[in-house]
Amino acid sequence: MNPPKARFVVNSTYHIHPDDVALFADAVRPHIRKTQQIPGCVFYTFSFDLLDRTLCHLAEGWADREVLEQHLQSALFQEALAKVLDTVRILDRQGVLYTVAGEGPIVPVKQ
Repeated sequence: MNPPKARFVVNSTYHIHPDDVALFADAVRPHIRKTQQIPGCVFYTFSFDLLDRTLCHLAEGWADREVLEQHLQSALFQEALAKVLDTVRILDRQGVLYTVAGEGPIVPVKQ
């Protein structure tokens, strides 16, 4: 069976106060694995920028819009969001939803 393909991709960035980087990581860490296990979640990953330790990137891939919307309304997501907003000084956050028309390897396959 082929794994599901991401039809919707969310790319978000969080600029975090330098004193709150560890707080941010601690707030989102418990939520990551649970979100990755949601049927229809193709990928869900946070990573810190190599040049700016106060910048965190979130990349999400979802098989359909309905499961993404359910996730955004879920207690799991709302609890994680509230914990971040209540304990971490987020200096800026941006998010973009992309609709994926197709996918393929980034490096051409040699024939």
